[in-house]
Amino acid sequence: MGSLFRSETMCLAQLFLQAGSAYECLSALGERGLAHFRDLNPSTSVFQRKYVGEVKKCEEMERILGYLVQEIKRADIPLPEGDVTPAAPPFKQMLEIQEQLQKLEVELREVTKNKEKLRKNLLELTEYTHMLRVTRSFVRRTEFESCLLTNYEEFPTLETDRLVDYNCMHRLGAKLGFISGLVHRAKIEAFEKMLWRVCKGYTIVSYSEVDECLEDPDTGEPTKWFVFLISYWGEQIGQKVKKICDCYHCHVYPYPSTPEERRTVMEGLQVRIQDLHMVLHKTEDYLRQVLCKASESIYTWDVQVKKMKAIYHVLNLCSFDVTNKCLIAEVWCPLSDLPNMRRALEEGSSESGASVPSFMNTIPTKETPPTLIRTNKFTCGFQDIVDAYGIGSYREVNPALFTIITFPFLFAVMFGDCGHGFIMFLFALFMVLYEKHPKFLRSQDEIMKMFFQGRYIILLMGLFSVYTGLIYNDCFSKSLNIFDSHWNVSQMFAVEWREEDLKNQYLMLNPNATGVFIGPYPFGIDPIWNLANNRLSFLNSFKMKMSIIIGVTHMTFGVILGGLNHLHFRKKYNIYLVFIPQLLFILSIFGYLVFMIIYKWLAFSAKNSESAPSILILFINMFLFPNKREPHIFFEGQMIVQKFLLSIAVLSVPVLLFGKPLYLYWLSNGGQSIGAYRKGYRLVRKESEEEIALLRTHDIEEGSSSLDHRHKDEEKEEFNFADVFMDQAIHTIEYCLGCISNSASYLRLWALSLAHAQLSEVLWAMIMRVGLHVDATYGIILLIPVSALFMVLTIFILLVMEGLSAFLHAVRLHWVEFQNKFYSGEGYKFTPFSLQDISVHCNRYIA
Repeated sequence: MGSLFRSETMCLAQLFLQAGSAYECLSALGERGLAHFRDLNPSTSVFQRKYVGEVKKCEEMERILGYLVQEIKRADIPLPEGDVTPAAPPFKQMLEIQEQLQKLEVELREVTKNKEKLRKNLLELTEYTHMLRVTRSFVRRTEFESCLLTNYEEFPTLETDRLVDYNCMHRLGAKLGFISGLVHRAKIEAFEKMLWRVCKGYTIVSYSEVDECLEDPDTGEPTKWFVFLISYWGEQIGQKVKKICDCYHCHVYPYPSTPEERRTVMEGLQVRIQDLHMVLHKTEDYLRQVLCKASESIYTWDVQVKKMKAIYHVLNLCSFDVTNKCLIAEVWCPLSDLPNMRRALEEGSSESGASVPSFMNTIPTKETPPTLIRTNKFTCGFQDIVDAYGIGSYREVNPALFTIITFPFLFAVMFGDCGHGFIMFLFALFMVLYEKHPKFLRSQDEIMKMFFQGRYIILLMGLFSVYTGLIYNDCFSKSLNIFDSHWNVSQMFAVEWREEDLKNQYLMLNPNATGVFIGPYPFGIDPIWNLANNRLSFLNSFKMKMSIIIGVTHMTFGVILGGLNHLHFRKKYNIYLVFIPQLLFILSIFGYLVFMIIYKWLAFSAKNSESAPSILILFINMFLFPNKREPHIFFEGQMIVQKFLLSIAVLSVPVLLFGKPLYLYWLSNGGQSIGAYRKGYRLVRKESEEEIALLRTHDIEEGSSSLDHRHKDEEKEEFNFADVFMDQAIHTIEYCLGCISNSASYLRLWALSLAHAQLSEVLWAMIMRVGLHVDATYGIILLIPVSALFMVLTIFILLVMEGLSAFLHAVRLHWVEFQNKFYSGEGYKFTPFSLQDISVHCNRYIA
């Protein structure tokens, strides 16, 4: 938990890697994921670095692997799941892998190319066969019509002959030609119109649809085709027809002139088609064997290539020492992982067989270290909510530890319904129990991935919603009578009610009457309030006051966490000049408001409730100082206490506004410091005005240190009082006004709870009540669809939409109202060089 409360302590280390063992050392470091590497060549272009050639080789192998995966998936061959993660291969094995991949790519491309040629030839022969079969009916029809015409006219004219017979045209001395082929179904009408307009009627077109769907050679999809036969007169018309066929991408095939030639061509086509089927089948079998063999090693090759590429990328971040002939790298590393990093360097040196081992040294620095918060599968979701606001500054208090409880609780206050919360809890529990299922781990649906990553957040939100729902006594907008009501209605007949009172629509229970109010309900709201006409007024008052109490407590806790930050960084002047005035300001005003709410609950009962003063009026009069004496007060000396608290709040504002700037100005002119950084602290955060002033005083009081020797030639910035004062003025105004607006912002807890309860009640009244009030004859039949509709609307409206609304409001309360009291979020994340993440990515990529 200490790591979750603050980020890990980091140190800057310098690695001296021998040229022969640098690859193996980085491989060992990457498998452990310990070091965050810095770029020591920021001014050097990516294409001018030392290992750019090796990176290009890895990218070429990645391209080949992508082609192999694409071909394997196209062949419907299952890809293996990598259970064991292979390590990065030795440097010498890189050339072997590259040679194997290149040889496999060449072989696959040749076989695939031959297969495509065979398929294309088979498609052409199949189309030619269909064309000959269909055009045979055209020729028979033409011969039959020509025979009928010759019975009436020995020499038929060209104008009266619809389908010109070849023998007839030969006798007239004309040159008749034929063009046949296939055209796409969608182009047949436009094709026929174009022939008519261009050829001016000197062509005769016959066409018919092919019964079977043939494959489109361009798209590979089954498509309907039309077979056409065009007879034309004259060579010039024939050239126009051929050009039109080319424009419409028609598949033109030679047309046999005699039946004997057509029969011979058909027989030859059948033999060739059978041969092509046999050769194509053998080619596909061989291609599948090659792909099956490649699929066995594809996962290992993919992981190894990606790991090699990552290692060479990191090697390009290092600088080369010509004198010592070694690579120098600078890394951020958690202080607790330094021994493990030394062992990784020793392991890499021994694997490479280097005579001189690689080693590391820690170096002092004034740069800001990265932020590392160690999380697990339970805490990572809450940490992501905090990181979405901003990565925490180095070693400041991490809000995620407290968000684990406060976030689902604030959500549940707005979503208080034990029925809805239980459904949400079951949904999250299902994902938690089956969290290792491959369907969840490899899901590509963004919404499903979002739900799965936040499964533990949803689990706690549902569990807390059940708790708050029991407090509100709401279950699908209905109350649960678990412990029996503690209001005795029958006792009112013996005390106050008469028979004529029963005609009154609004009957009132008197809690002061003997035996009517037995005592408080053991847990939550008494179920009798569900029948009361003033139920909404009672619950609104209760929820509104609870929202104020929760909000002020939450904000005060944030101010206290800010004080813990000042203590950790040894800034005592911030304790006296920032933390204490902030705490006094919020407690003097809003802490007193919470006190009045609780005191009113304790001091006034049903017997003297009519004499209870209004908290809102008293709170307003606290600032207005009315001349008349208050008609009702809570306790003796209340006015003195209020004036005293208001004086403290007013005096806290100038201390917040002027205290810190004046102190830093006095400190920069040689004044005595009341608190500085801890001695021996090597990692200093980014310099600001107060830190520069403190460092100057620290130099005067304690003399120079090793850190000062390292930076003694650096020019220090001058202290600017105006900048510091403006910055503090902005923070003071934001805090003082924010205390008011933030306290009012917590009323959204009451507003969202009211909206959720009323929407749930409306849904019950409009749907379930209608189904339950139907006669018994049809009620059971009607209740089934009504219940189904009620559950669907409950899930999509009350659970999904209302749940998302409450989630977003809970996020806002944490980001704006809570975290701005102590959390700056100006750091940057610790991103270690880890080869384990590459293996996970490869598994998802191949799947």
